[in-house]
Amino acid sequence: MSTDANKELVRRFYQAVDAGDTAAVPELFDSAWRNVDPSLPPMEGLDGARALIGMLKAGFPDFSSRIELIAAEDERVAVRACHTGTHQGDFMGVPPTGRPVTIHATGIFTCKDGKLIQNQVVFDAFGLLQQIGVIPA
Repeated sequence: MSTDANKELVRRFYQAVDAGDTAAVPELFDSAWRNVDPSLPPMEGLDGARALIGMLKAGFPDFSSRIELIAAEDERVAVRACHTGTHQGDFMGVPPTGRPVTIHATGIFTCKDGKLIQNQVVFDAFGLLQQIGVIPA
């Protein structure tokens, strides 16, 4: 796939997350997909991809992503994104607080044959916990 096609795949990933569209998982993710993020539980395969999308939408039903920077080389796509939402559901064991959040994340996505095979993402988990009141600001 071309770098442009890989960037479009990553854009479609963010659209699916924002929409909570777990039906798009087989189209976007390889069955061997892995999420590498030290702030989240391990997630793999199509069920893991569904869990990732479901977890974000359950905790933040109005979850929205804005790609600030996207660059690609060969099979890898690097992204800097800003995510917003309102903590209206349980997220990683934290009951809803109703607080708005703005979180920045940086990710490197690996694509193969038109599907995602790995996400290596680091997001501001500490800032998120501060914004929902788990950790004092």
